[in-house]
Amino acid sequence: MPDLFSPFTLKGVTLRNRIVMSPMTMYASHDGKMDDYHVSYLGARASGGFGLIFPEQIAITPDGRTTTECAGIWSDDQIDGHRRVTDIIKRFGAVPAIQLGHTGRKGSEVAPHKSYPGFPGNSQLPADHPNGWQCIAPSAIPYGGDHSWPVHELTVDEIKALHRKYADAARRALDAGYQWLEMHFAHGYLGAEFFSPIANHRTDQYGGSLENRARFHLEALDAVREVWPDEYPLTMRLGADDLNPAGTQFDDSLVAIGWMKEHGLDLADISLGFNTDEMIDPPMGREAFMVEKTNRVRTQLQIPVGTSWNLGIPETADQVIRDELVDLVFLGRPALSNPHWPVWAARELGHPTPFELVPDDWRWWLENFRGYDASIGLPPAAEPSARLRSA
Repeated sequence: MPDLFSPFTLKGVTLRNRIVMSPMTMYASHDGKMDDYHVSYLGARASGGFGLIFPEQIAITPDGRTTTECAGIWSDDQIDGHRRVTDIIKRFGAVPAIQLGHTGRKGSEVAPHKSYPGFPGNSQLPADHPNGWQCIAPSAIPYGGDHSWPVHELTVDEIKALHRKYADAARRALDAGYQWLEMHFAHGYLGAEFFSPIANHRTDQYGGSLENRARFHLEALDAVREVWPDEYPLTMRLGADDLNPAGTQFDDSLVAIGWMKEHGLDLADISLGFNTDEMIDPPMGREAFMVEKTNRVRTQLQIPVGTSWNLGIPETADQVIRDELVDLVFLGRPALSNPHWPVWAARELGHPTPFELVPDDWRWWLENFRGYDASIGLPPAAEPSARLRSA
């Protein structure tokens, strides 16, 4: 029976445990480049014991970013910064992963902790603003609310060009030393927009039927699969449900993921579509709420799966692995709040050698700790939910 600290092998890559640092946008890049900030921040999580580490969604084009401060890999001069990140992650025993994406109609934003005159954090800037740009989408339909500036509807030729951009980014990612590649087709970004009837009103081969709405995904997978080595995993974060009767439906996603598996998808990272704010019974406050649907993908399609969302309690994360509901646990905010979350979880779960996850020199000091045990600096565990205690 696997547990949270069991190794996990996919294709030619073995992770030391099932704990993934989920991509988290940091708004700390200049010209899309990664620098000392990213080396320090991501190196800390690698030394803290995570098995697989993603920096953040990495844009395949300048207009694929969320903000002007977001990272990219659309140019060769960005490779060196990424290579520094992959080097530090490998040095501390983790596997470096990259998530490629394009924000589509959700781009051209103000960073959430900043503002410009007339534009608060998280709002969208118009194309003529110095820090904004013309957003693109499958159809000329803005997201709405404070993201209501006109968007450009992609032509077929422009769609084909984007697939080449995904492949070009994958080549650079390989050169930079990444060993795992995920495509971000969730959270209302461009891939999720093509898949959702809310955002995609096209009448050509990329719109209408489920097969047509999944075509963008399949052709992007094909383009990346041609350049990405077979021994390295190719995965996708999929917006599998919009939680709205007019949007992406989970049963449709099950069908489409089956097609993606045929096109070389190695693991499905299941999340929400977020193509609208009008969600029915949004579950974001519930513990482990994506696990049930993610397990349906695993069981029905016989493909490895991972998911995130409220899995930061060690007992919960361990249980979903032990019960073989998912293969990998993705942690975003828990990884930000505690760079040594895996070490803390190992101690809370009674792992016999929790400090084997940190570098050997640190390990010696921690395993030979003399003094009051509770003062070593690890936080107490949160109480698991009653549902999980009784499961």
